[in-house]
Amino acid sequence: MIRSHSLEKPLQTYDIKQERRDLYAPKTRDFEIVDVPELGFLMIDGHGDPNTSVAYRDAVQALYTVAHAVRAVGKQTLGRVHTVAPLEGLWSAEDLEVFRTRDKSAWDWTMMIAQPDWITSEIVDDARTAAARKQLPALGLVRFERHTEGSSAQILHVGSYDDEGPVLERLHETFLPAHGLAPVGRHHEIYLSDSRRTEPAKWRTILRQPVTAAPRSCRDR
Repeated sequence: MIRSHSLEKPLQTYDIKQERRDLYAPKTRDFEIVDVPELGFLMIDGHGDPNTSVAYRDAVQALYTVAHAVRAVGKQTLGRVHTVAPLEGLWSAEDLEVFRTRDKSAWDWTMMIAQPDWITSEIVDDARTAAARKQLPALGLVRFERHTEGSSAQILHVGSYDDEGPVLERLHETFLPAHGLAPVGRHHEIYLSDSRRTEPAKWRTILRQPVTAAPRSCRDR
């Protein structure tokens, strides 16, 4: 007997921004400390200015292509549906001064998109195979990896990426020392706005920094 589609229970869509509002909906007023658990991500590593680098553009295109393919495979094989999560980035450099001077050509980045807990490496492999027909140059660089940050300070920044400097300075020079904390790991950004359709003054970006207890010598200063 064929069941009527109209009588079937609609699939409930999982959206990490709604399910984990503690991680994806911070306030703009001040930094807050959150505990970020292990999460699965599609990732690509790269280097250079994200505004001009062809590698960066290709990486983002490949990530979104595989992310949408993962969603389709998950729906087909597991009957579970999720909203594709926002683009995120881990940023670092050999000389951290380049972040203050905005020398973006010296930046290292790992761009990534979070996945629901039920997404497995097998599903990602099937999705990558399905996406291969598009012949994207960075498709082979997409990997599935679990990433843990633990205790982190975060805040919502509204405005251009180039206006983040004062906020990050306040984090490192005021907030962290006042709470006996020190940065550890890579600077993390989560891009909640579509920069192609939103003016820079309204871009919404989560700024996150994993932290640890500062050495006593630093706290006693």
